[in-house]
Amino acid sequence: MDTSFAPEDMAFRDEVRAFFADAYDDELRARLQHPTEYREAIIDWQRRLYDKGWIAPGWPKEYGGAEWTPTQNFIYETERAAAGVRDVIPFGLKMVGPVIYTFGNDEQKARFLPRILRSEDWWCQGYSEPGAGSDLAALKTRADLDGDAYVVNGAKIWTTYAQHSDWIFCLVRTSNEGKKQQGISFLLIDMASEGVKVNPITTIDNHHSLNEVEFNNVRVPVANLIGEQDKGWTYAKALLAHERTSIAGVADSRRALAELRRFAEQEVNAGKRKIDDPLFQKRLSDIEIELMALEYTDLRVLASVAAGGAPGAESSLLKIKGTEIQQAIQGLRMDLAGYYQGVLPTDLDPQALGHEFGSSARQAYMYGRAATIYGGSNEVQKNIIAKAVLGL
Repeated sequence: MDTSFAPEDMAFRDEVRAFFADAYDDELRARLQHPTEYREAIIDWQRRLYDKGWIAPGWPKEYGGAEWTPTQNFIYETERAAAGVRDVIPFGLKMVGPVIYTFGNDEQKARFLPRILRSEDWWCQGYSEPGAGSDLAALKTRADLDGDAYVVNGAKIWTTYAQHSDWIFCLVRTSNEGKKQQGISFLLIDMASEGVKVNPITTIDNHHSLNEVEFNNVRVPVANLIGEQDKGWTYAKALLAHERTSIAGVADSRRALAELRRFAEQEVNAGKRKIDDPLFQKRLSDIEIELMALEYTDLRVLASVAAGGAPGAESSLLKIKGTEIQQAIQGLRMDLAGYYQGVLPTDLDPQALGHEFGSSARQAYMYGRAATIYGGSNEVQKNIIAKAVLGL
């Protein structure tokens, strides 16, 4: 595998850096830090990407995407993370959008894809349920056909940004015949529909991004069914493969590791910088080695996709190692913060009470415990690898 960049790639990297420096300004950064302004701020950012033509790097050009090469995508993600630029909200652009242009009909493509590209619709994902998380095929939310509509009853949980969303893409049970995977369909549901209720969930880091979504006799037009009835599991697997690949988060982990190193250079314990402590150096180096190996694995998957393939069991491997590395970085950052991790952002003067990274270290660590669970738990991913790769 050739890892050197061609001159045109270097020129693209310079263009990306210049764009971030100009378009991702201090005002936007500040707005993205405030929960009440976050939705409109991220939409503002996504529309700047749309105006640039970069809102959908992986989409085919015929549907309004940039159709970047894997190298361009790698460069963009590396520079985005290095500059501290927020990623786009993935549910529309990276999840349901590709499902619609791959499996949807012409009417659905014309109706939904332009609005996703222009950030006119905010999407969320309705997969997990109170009794169906890692065993997603055990879902019980029903969609019963009634004339020209499905009547949906049930509940989804851990639904990120449902409180902001206009639409939700859902896996629903339309049949109990055969294997449980065979009776699942893929529906697009308007969140403004009568009978949809959003119940907020405040997580251990004291943030509200997750929700429970209830469906009580919600009528959904048959026209909102993607593909064939009872074939939704096929479409869901394609979506999850791409989701798990992106969860690896190589570029963001590289930035987090660089930030951790900077904090360690500033932290002094017993007259010595923490970065000079041999045990800390070993733990940091172990993570760096793992991250480097993951990055090359990610590049191999990208090269395979560029050659016409699609992420399969490799996406499970990326998800496992990526989330384990994220948690290792978060754990080391917590240790570095020490008792300063107890400083709360609501304290009168957090800077006077502790380090700049104390509170954020605790929050990232707490929320990060979920990384090995969402997108399909790592235990399930190991089963996928055992079956698909090892033939067990």
